[in-house]
Amino acid sequence: MITAIAENKLSYTDRLMALCAAKSAQTREKQRVRGSMDSDDHGIILPPEELRRTVQSVNSSGVPFTDVVLDSFKPRPNHPNGNFYGPRACGENFRALLDVHPVYIDPMSSLAGAYMTNFLSYRTVHWKPEFDRSELLVQHEKYHIIGATGAVQHMCQDMAIGLKLGWGGLLDKIHHYCEANIEAKEFYDGLEQMVLGIQDWIHRHAETARRMAADHPDMSENLMEIAEMNEYLVSNPPRTFREACQWILWNLLVTRMYNGSGSLGRLDLFLEPYYEADIRAERLTDEEAVFHIACMLLRDTPYLQLGGPDATGKDIISRVSFLVLEAAHKLRTPVNVGICVGKEVDPQLLRRGVEILLEDRCGVPKFLGVDNTIAGFTRSGFPVELARERAYSGCQWSAIPGREYAIQDIIKINFVKVFDVALREMIPDSAVRPCTAELWDRFVKHLRQAVAITAAGIDFQYRHMHEVFPELAMDLLSHGPIEKGLDASHGGVEYYTFGVDGAGLATVADSFAAIEERVEKQRRLSWKQLLACLDSNWAGNDGERARLMMKNVPRYGAGGTSADAWAKRIASTYTDLIKEKRTPDGHMMIPGLFSWALSISMGKKLSATPDGRRAGEPISHGANPNPGFRKDGAPTALAVAVASVQPGYGNTAPLQMDLDPCASGSTRDIENIESLIRGHFELGGTQINANILDRNRIIEANKNPTGFPELIVRVTGFSAYFASLSPELRQVVVDRVIQEKGAAV
Repeated sequence: MITAIAENKLSYTDRLMALCAAKSAQTREKQRVRGSMDSDDHGIILPPEELRRTVQSVNSSGVPFTDVVLDSFKPRPNHPNGNFYGPRACGENFRALLDVHPVYIDPMSSLAGAYMTNFLSYRTVHWKPEFDRSELLVQHEKYHIIGATGAVQHMCQDMAIGLKLGWGGLLDKIHHYCEANIEAKEFYDGLEQMVLGIQDWIHRHAETARRMAADHPDMSENLMEIAEMNEYLVSNPPRTFREACQWILWNLLVTRMYNGSGSLGRLDLFLEPYYEADIRAERLTDEEAVFHIACMLLRDTPYLQLGGPDATGKDIISRVSFLVLEAAHKLRTPVNVGICVGKEVDPQLLRRGVEILLEDRCGVPKFLGVDNTIAGFTRSGFPVELARERAYSGCQWSAIPGREYAIQDIIKINFVKVFDVALREMIPDSAVRPCTAELWDRFVKHLRQAVAITAAGIDFQYRHMHEVFPELAMDLLSHGPIEKGLDASHGGVEYYTFGVDGAGLATVADSFAAIEERVEKQRRLSWKQLLACLDSNWAGNDGERARLMMKNVPRYGAGGTSADAWAKRIASTYTDLIKEKRTPDGHMMIPGLFSWALSISMGKKLSATPDGRRAGEPISHGANPNPGFRKDGAPTALAVAVASVQPGYGNTAPLQMDLDPCASGSTRDIENIESLIRGHFELGGTQINANILDRNRIIEANKNPTGFPELIVRVTGFSAYFASLSPELRQVVVDRVIQEKGAAV
C-alpha cells in the first residue's frame, strides 16, 4: 500500500503535517468501518479494500464491532479444532501472516512499515482443549475474576538486545543455542520462522522503496535512503539514529501483530548513544531527530518512559528525553509517554511535560512516581539496583526489561462482586444478626477465596501457556529464553512477579459507608428492605428515594469520611491477602488497584449496589473515588484519596485526573499542576493519568462524536480518539469531567 507522492523540497514540518493528515484520514476510515475501539488507537491501518474482509467481534466493554482482517491469510492448523498451538505452529503461522501482509511506505516519512491486522484477528481460539480449565473458570466466575489463563505479553522486552544484534544476529543466536538444547528444537523452529518472516517482510519494503524511487524522482532521495537502510537492517544492527528508529519500529509492528504488545520502555536510553554519535559526526540535527521519532510514534502507540534513574540511582535524562517529548508534542496524536518524577529527576522534564499537557489537551504525557514504585519493589524483596531498572511499559505498569514475566494489567479481582456475594450470603442467614462487622468478616473471607482462586489460575497459566501460545516475539529480546530453550511464560526469564489488581474500590467503600450510616446508625432501611431494593434495581418511587438516600452519604474522597476509612481498610486488607503467601506453586503476586476500561464490562454483570449504583452501570474506576464524590471536585482531595490507598509493593494505583483549567498554559496553571503532581507523589502516589478537558466541549463531542474527529482523551492508562470509543466508554469519560465540578487548576 503506497500513498500519494509528495512534492519535492518540503520541510520536516510540512512532511509531518502531511503525515498527520494521512493519519487523521486513516483514523476516520477505521471509525467508519470498524466502529468503536475501546483500547489504544494503536497505529493499525486498514488493508486495501480488495485485500480485506470483515468479521464480527466484541470489544473490551462487551460492545460488538466490525473487525477487519487480511482475506489472503489462512491459518495452518495443527489441531482437530482448526486452531494452531505450540511454538513451531505459532512461528510458522506468524511467518505466513507476514508473507501476505501488504507493504506500506509513505514517501513523506523517513521510516517504512505499518501493520494492518492484529493478533485477535489471526488467532481466533485461545486455549488448547487438552488443558481443561473448566473448573477454574467456574470458580473465577463466582467472583467475576479476570484470571491469568490465556494472558499474553504484558511484559517488557529489552530493546537493547535487538539493537546490538540485529535480526541476523538474533537468527545466529537461535541457531547456536538450538545445537546446545536440541530437546527444545520445536521452540527454536518457532523463533526461526518468526525471524525469517520478519527479514523477508523488511526486504520487501526495501525493494518497494527502490522501485518507488525510480518511478518518482521528486522523492527519490528519501525513498532510496529507506531502501538502502532497510536492505542493511534485514540482517545487520542499526548504526545511526535513523536506523535505530527504523529497527525499533519493526519490532513494535511485529510484537503488536503477534500478540498485541505495546511495551517499549526507556526510549531515550536506547536512542541516546546513536544521537550522540550522529551529532559528533555532524550527520544529524535535532529537527531531524524529532522527525524520525515522530515517524516512529505515528505508526504505533508504544508505552515508553523518559528519564528516571539507572541502577546506581543516577538520572538518565538526556537531550533525547526532550526530543522524544517534542516529537509527541508535534504529533498531537494518541501516544503513551510517561515522564518520571522524583527527587533526583531533572525538574525541567516535568515542567516541559506540564506545558505540553496544557497546550495540547490530549492527555499526553502521563507522570510516573518512580521513587515510590522503586521503594515498593524493594519491599517485595528485590534489590534497589534492580528496582531502578524497571521501565514503564504499559497502561499502569513497569517491568524489568527482558527479565521479568508479570502479565500485569491482566489479572483483576472485582471487589464489588466479592462484596455482593458476602452481602447476599449474610442477610438470609438466620444464624447471625446482620451488621457491618459481620458483613466485613464475610467480605474478607470471600476476598481471601478470590485471591486463592486467582493464585491457582496463575499457576495454571505458568504450567501450560508455553504449549498454547508462547511469547515468541518477546522471547527474541529477553534474557534467557533463547539461551535456555524455554519460553518466557515458562521459566525462560529470571523473575516471575504476577500483578494482581483490585477493581471497584470506591463502589465497595461507598456501599459499606452507606449501609453503616443509613441501615445501622439511622435505621432508615432494614437489611431486608435494602436487599429488596437491590433486587428490584431501586424500582418505583420508594426505591428511587431509597437510592438517593444511600447515594448521598459522604463518599470516599471527600476527606475524613466513613467511606474514606472503609477504602483504606479494603485496600490494606487486600494488600495483606495478596502478600501473605505465594501461589501454591511458589509464584509471587504483587497487588495493585486498577480496572482499565473493564469497569464497564464488570458493571454490566452486576446487580445494584448499596451506594446507589444501578444494576448494569459501571463500577468505580481503579483507585479513584466515584465521580461527584464531593461538590467542589477538588483535585487536591482526589490526589490525597488515591495516595491514601496505595498497595506499596511496586505495582500501582494510578490517579485519573481530569482538569478543566480556567486559563491555558499560564505560569500559574503550570506551577499549580506541577505542585499537584509532586504533592501526590510525596504522599505515596505511583502514577498520574491526566486530561485537560473543556467541560462544554466534551459534552458536545459526546452528542456528536463525528464532529470532533481530532479530540483525544486519556481514557485510563491509554489515550484514544474520543470518537473511536464506544458510547459506554465515552459516557464514563464525560461523567468524570462533568461531575467533578470545580476541578480547575
